[in-house]
Parts: sequence; structure tokens; C-alpha cells
Amino acid sequence: MTSTAPAERPARYRGLDGLRAIAVTLVVVYHLFPPALLPGGFVGVDVFFVISGFLITSLLLREHDTTGRIGLRAFWQRRARRLLPALVLVVAVCSTLAWLIGGDVLVHLGAQVFGAATFSYNWVSIAGGSGYFAAATPELFRNFWSLAVEEQFYVLWPLLFPLFLLLPRAWARVGVSLALAAASAIWMGTAVSRGDDLTRAYFGTDTHAFGILLGVALAFLLAPMLARPAAGSGAAPSAAVVTQPALDDTSVSAGWKVVIPRLGPGAPAGGTTRPAWVDSRGARAVTGVAGILAALGVIGVAMLPPADSAATFPGALLAASVLTAVAIVAGVWPGSWFGGAIDIAPLRWVGDRSYGIYLWHWPLLVLAVAAFEGSGTSAGVPVWIGLAVLATTAAASALSYRFVEMPVRRRGLRGSARVLAARLRSGPRARIRAIGIAAAGVVFVAGTGAAIAAAPPVSSSEAVVDAGREALELAQREAESSASPAATETPGATPTPQATDAADPAAVHVPGDRITAVGDSVMLASAKGLLERLPGIEVDAEVSRSIWAGPGILESLAASGRLRPYVVVALGTNGPVNLESLEKIAAAVGQERHLVLVNAYAPRDWIPGVNADLQAFADGRHNVSIADWSGAITPRLDLLAGDHVHPGGEGGRLFADTIAEAVDAAERERLERRANAIRSIEANLGVDLTP
Repeated sequence: MTSTAPAERPARYRGLDGLRAIAVTLVVVYHLFPPALLPGGFVGVDVFFVISGFLITSLLLREHDTTGRIGLRAFWQRRARRLLPALVLVVAVCSTLAWLIGGDVLVHLGAQVFGAATFSYNWVSIAGGSGYFAAATPELFRNFWSLAVEEQFYVLWPLLFPLFLLLPRAWARVGVSLALAAASAIWMGTAVSRGDDLTRAYFGTDTHAFGILLGVALAFLLAPMLARPAAGSGAAPSAAVVTQPALDDTSVSAGWKVVIPRLGPGAPAGGTTRPAWVDSRGARAVTGVAGILAALGVIGVAMLPPADSAATFPGALLAASVLTAVAIVAGVWPGSWFGGAIDIAPLRWVGDRSYGIYLWHWPLLVLAVAAFEGSGTSAGVPVWIGLAVLATTAAASALSYRFVEMPVRRRGLRGSARVLAARLRSGPRARIRAIGIAAAGVVFVAGTGAAIAAAPPVSSSEAVVDAGREALELAQREAESSASPAATETPGATPTPQATDAADPAAVHVPGDRITAVGDSVMLASAKGLLERLPGIEVDAEVSRSIWAGPGILESLAASGRLRPYVVVALGTNGPVNLESLEKIAAAVGQERHLVLVNAYAPRDWIPGVNADLQAFADGRHNVSIADWSGAITPRLDLLAGDHVHPGGEGGRLFADTIAEAVDAAERERLERRANAIRSIEANLGVDLTP
């Protein structure tokens, strides 16, 4: 049975503020307290996506059922009032603070501000190669990528929404929405499984739209249940909702409109009476329990450690999205106790300010770590900084909500400007306050411009790596242009006299032309120091290498006859090592050469395990030893770039000294073993073999 009157849908649904509070808490804990209790807390973003898809679609359905049309300009104006004031404030304030701090926090700031201003931050980051999970460069507004995805939805969905209303049945709209959500999730999983860039799969609107589309499907599905109750059911229309209007979503003003003909004989799209069973006591009890379990399930997913595979992308994200959909159903279900229970005052307070909390927390974290630790967030976040940023975020979001966001949502951008102008013409107190606001605005706008102008083209870590690459390329060009042939050594050849002096062990120095070095970006950043300390050394280093790359590189060098008597391998920075790879590396080096494994230093949780595994592998093998880079650099962290991983000029020379000392020590041990062997032969034969 259908009703000829528009369905009565609420302006504000129960449970959504509580879910927003849970979502923003997951994200904030994930960022502020790593390694967190919530290593998968980034799934909070997907909770937001589902809520947005559901709420926006429900608002459009309500407007269409009420007026028979969609006011596009009014819709976009309400979105602008809701989103832009806090966004502009955060960008201006944090950019100005970044200018005062300087350094790596300014890198790519112009592109970031452009992405925020054009609702395209996710695509700007993808084009620029920015990574969300490998955060070596402290990108100031990295968390804005998810806002861009939602903002693109706000722009496009009102234009596509009428096409869905042309479908004659609610199940068809739900089916199409779910099919699109499934396609998006499959697209993400396919991209990750075939080894595409993880950030592209995570940031992409096309690959990460499934949460929003799931919320869209949910709005179409619940439309009949959230309509007026069936006659004689005895349920009040407001049983499942808080009926006060949301300030930015209730008015329907004039402007550009899309008119969609109603389907059926006088029936509104989606406007039906609610089935009586919806209001039954059993339905309320079941949905309430389901809501509690779903909310706990979302938190449980956030506690799972992420994997760079389809199990997390989209597996965990999709699981969190489905659980969120269940929680929304439980919250908005007519008469359900779950919505009121999850909207308790503290969660309601956080939920109301969740947008500002999400905006402020990450830029403030990046700025705090840069100011007090001189590094990026990948170098670790001290607990005291996390707590301080949490308190500052709460204060900033509360002030922004009260004095910026709510006034603009009530009055609009023009109305707020008129109020400010009126205060300039009022009494002294109001005038002073208005002048202060205007002056602060000028300062922050100027600070933003200065920050963009002062932004360096690359981070300090990128700069030292680029300098190392240039040093290697210059050395290669000089070697190719040299008229004299390059020195060659056969494996296990007798060292040159100046390299070995058994009578004076301190004088033993292995020249660079007897050393082959293979490494990652740490060795690449140190290339100039290696070339200066060990002239003639052959360095094969590149960024993002791990131990898995070592065997293939060394086997290729051995096959081409380029492995020298001493082989240095530094591949522990980018991930754990494993015995199989180390065994293959040792086999490629062979027994006639000496292998020097360089241990690692980096603010990464796998580094202690890497160094322990390397030491265990070297113990008991006469032709394998350790170069203790970790021990050498730990007391001199000031010699590292801002990421606390890559050495600068002096750090590169310390890296080279560490390797040279390890190689010389290995050579002295070889000479001592040789001398002991000679003495043993002399004792057994009773002869003197001294030349």
C-alpha cells in the first residue's frame, strides 16, 4: 500500500553522531599513537564514507519526496557552508605555522593547498607519487585525501541521483548501487593483487568508492522503513530519530533544480508507508543487539594489523564498511534503543566536532614532531607529543566549531561577512574584536602565501639521496672517460703490498678497487662519502631495495666477473631479512670472497629483528662479518636527514668509515689466520718459511 503524501523522513538520524565519534577516534589513535593499539585504525575513514553515502542520499530522497525536485545550488551551498570554513581555517593556520618551523614540512605545500582548494587532493597525491603508508616525507595535509573523495561524491552524486530515481523499484536502485560498490572493491583488490601502487588503490576515487556506494544502497533500502508508520501501528513517526533539524541540511531554497517525474500514480519516489512489523518489539531487540555487535566488530577490524594485500585492501576496509552499514540500520531503526545508547553525550560531542577533529589532528601532529623532534612522523611519535596533539586538537576543533563553523552554517558566507562589517561600525569592543579577526585573517593568508613560496622542491632525505646518485653518475662518467684501463682483480687474488702489512696490523687498509658494495637508499645517500673514503669502490645502490633483491643482483655481478674480493651488502632498511635470502647472498659471494653485512638504523619496528638476524648469520662463518652502522650512527643522529634514516654529507662519511673499518678488520683477521697457518706448518715441519 502506498501513500499519496510525502514520506516523513527525519532531518537527523539517531546513532550517526556516535558512529562518527567511533570513526574519528579510530583514525586519531592510529595516527597519534603508533605503533597503536589500533594498527588498522585507518578503517575509520571507511566508516565516514558509509555514513556520508547514507546521509546524503537520504537527504536527497527527503527533498525529492517533499518537493518533487532537487535544488542543486542549494545543496552545494549547504555543503560549502558545512565544509569550507573549517577547511580554510586549518589550511591557513597550519601553513603559517609550517612556514615558521620550515624544513621538510613545507615540501609540496603548494600542490597540497591546490588539492585541498579544488577537491582533488587524492588525485594530486597520486600524480605526485605521495604515499600514505610509507610516510617518509611529512606531508602536512595528507589526511585531506579522504575529504577529496567525499567532496567529489557531493559534486557528482546529485547529478546522478535522478537517474537512479528513474528505476521503477527500490530493489533495482539498491541492486545497482551494490553492483557498483562490488565493482569498486574488486577493482581495488585487483590493483593490489597485481602489484600496483598501494597508494593509488587506496586513494583512488574509483577504487575506494565502495563504502560510499554501500551507504547509498542502504539509504534506498531503508527508505520505506523510515517513512511514516503503517496505519494502526501505534508507533510515533519520531520513535527512531532525533527530530531537530541539522542546520545545513533542512532548508530547500531556490536555485538550479533537477525535476524528476514521480513514478506511479501520484506516489513519491520511495515514499511508502512503513510495514507494521518494523515497529515490533522483536525487530527493535534484534537490531539493537546487531548494532552493538557491529560497532564492536568495527573496533575489532581496527585492531587487526594491516597487510599489503587484498586481505586488507579491500578485505578489512569492506568488512568495516559492511559492519558500519549494520550499525546504521540498528541506529536509525524505528524504536531501536541502540541509536540513543550510542549517542550518549560524550560521543555526541565528539561526533558533532568529528569533522574538525579529523582536519586538525594530522597537520598538528606533523608540525609538533617537526618542531620538537626535528623529524617526520615516520621517525616515531613520542607519547607526550601524541597526548599534547590530542589536547590541542580537541581545543582547536571546539573553538572552530563554535566560532567559525556554526556561525557560517547559520548565516552563510555572505551573512558572516555582513556581520563582521557591522561590527566594524559598532562600539569599541565589537570593533576591536572585528579588527582582530580581520588582522588574524590577513596574517594567516599572508603566512600561507609565504609558506608556499618558501617550500623546497624536495625533502632533506630526497636531497641527500639525489646528491649520492649524482656522485655515482659523475664517478661513472669519469671512469669511462679515463684513458687508463680500470684495475681488475681475480677472486681471492693476493692483496697488494700497501693493502697488507702483517708486521703492522694497524697499517692494513683495503683499497676501494677490491670492494663491491650493494645497497639501498642509505648506501645511495652515502655514495659520495664511499667514493672519497674508498676510491675505486664499485657501488650498486638504489631506493626501496630490500634483502629479497640481493641474491639476484649479486648473482648477476658474479656472472659478469664484477664481484671483488670484498662484498659489502646493506639491504636491511626496508623490511625484515630472512635466512633463505642470506644463504643465497652468501652462495653468490662464494667462499673465496669475504661478505660484509651492514646492519641498519631506522625508526622502523623491524630494525632490531634485522640486526639480530644479520649478527646470527655472521656468527660462526669465517668469511662473513658485520659493519655496525647502527652503533656508529646512534650517538650522531644529527648527521641524518629529517626522516632519521638517510645520512647527509657528514653522515655519509661516517657510513663509509664504518664500512672501511669493517673491511680492514676482516682483512686483518684473514692475515692473522694465514700467519697462524704458516706458523703451524713451520712447527710441524721444523722449518722456517719466512721469505
